[in-house]
Amino acid sequence: MVEIEQTPAEVAWGAQTQLAITNFPISGRPVDPRLIRALARIKAAAGTVNGALAEVTVVDAAMGRVIAEVANEIAHGAYLDQFPVDVFQTGSGTSTNMNMNEVVATFASQRLGRAVHPNDHVNASQSSNDVIPSAIRIAAAGGVVDELVPVLERLTRVLRRKSREFATVVKAGRTHLMDATPITLGAEFGAYATQIELNIERLRECIPRVCMLPLGGTAVGTGINAPRQFAPRVVRRLANSTSLPLRAVRDRVARQAAQDELVELSSHLRTLAMSLVKIANDVRWMASGPHSGLDEIALPALQAGSSIMPGKVNPVLCEVVTQVAVQVFGNDASVAFAGSQGSFELNTYLPVIAHNVLESITLLTNATREFTERCVSGIVAHEEVCRDYAERSPAIAAALNERLGYDRVAEAVHEAERHGVTVREIVRERGWLSARELDALLDVQRLASPQ
Repeated sequence: MVEIEQTPAEVAWGAQTQLAITNFPISGRPVDPRLIRALARIKAAAGTVNGALAEVTVVDAAMGRVIAEVANEIAHGAYLDQFPVDVFQTGSGTSTNMNMNEVVATFASQRLGRAVHPNDHVNASQSSNDVIPSAIRIAAAGGVVDELVPVLERLTRVLRRKSREFATVVKAGRTHLMDATPITLGAEFGAYATQIELNIERLRECIPRVCMLPLGGTAVGTGINAPRQFAPRVVRRLANSTSLPLRAVRDRVARQAAQDELVELSSHLRTLAMSLVKIANDVRWMASGPHSGLDEIALPALQAGSSIMPGKVNPVLCEVVTQVAVQVFGNDASVAFAGSQGSFELNTYLPVIAHNVLESITLLTNATREFTERCVSGIVAHEEVCRDYAERSPAIAAALNERLGYDRVAEAVHEAERHGVTVREIVRERGWLSARELDALLDVQRLASPQ
């Protein structure tokens, strides 16, 4: 028999929450407030609907109104200090569900003047097995739509602006980290913008699948103890209150047993992190130096870069972005493994899936915002340095291939490298082309322009 510990008188939670506090002193990190607020939204909608279905539920209309009132207050940020259960807990998230049920029941009982039971009333027509996966989906979709996508759109706009600003800045292209034919700095920044736009597209495209909720499935997806009208009405209310494309699903067994849509979302967050690493690495390579690196651009100087070398400036936000990406990669690995562990009618890794997906959203949102505003917005091009690299690059000799043939051009490149001169000088010295022809063919501005 489980021994029930005494619940402190000054808190609103009850015995089940207290047991969870005792049983799970694991990480010291409580469940993400966004998940708590999403769960509260479900309780509010469920209270209202159960009250309206009083003839088939144990919740009368007055009780339903009070449950909804308290839960809505939590959904808007009240009483969040009453949710102390650790991230790492029972795999269904039952401890968090009971924490919510007990807190709502306590305040609802006080206001109603009669007992509101955590299980019989607040949890009526529900199970942890359907409300926790639904709350995770609501919190994750809301985080992407309301937090992450807006900062990605802002980054895209800044990158497009920089692309226009640098449209005529010619620089050496690089492949394999070696000199390649010329390109403009504007084209590179335009490519970064396209990368982010495609990430936004992928995230938006998967959100409707994330928003398919198994509410009404209760214990194993069959809907025992839930009136037929319950789930459609609850989901409709949730969709109206969140502006998310939430919908009830017919096959609730599938959505409770497997969390494929959350695994998919996590994979898109990983892809976004990968794109940000590419952009941040390019930027810090281009800003490297100033005397022993590329020095093609300057980044805003945000802080002293060294405790021993005065005047040193480091690409600190590029480093933050890449560190965040490493964490997101790890989070996605955790989510993928957790998603693979659904057994029969339930995945019992729900809390760790929720924690990692929501953490990735937070980290990517915050890192992208700071990278955009404090780094990308202030990038300045060193036009003369960029052009000089392009002019001196032996790769521009590729423009001579059609006139001289690959082998002769290769010979000129090797000769130029051997003697420390330009390809232009070798070709002119050998009389293969005139100065006018060389000027036309090796015009780096023309070479860097899209065909």
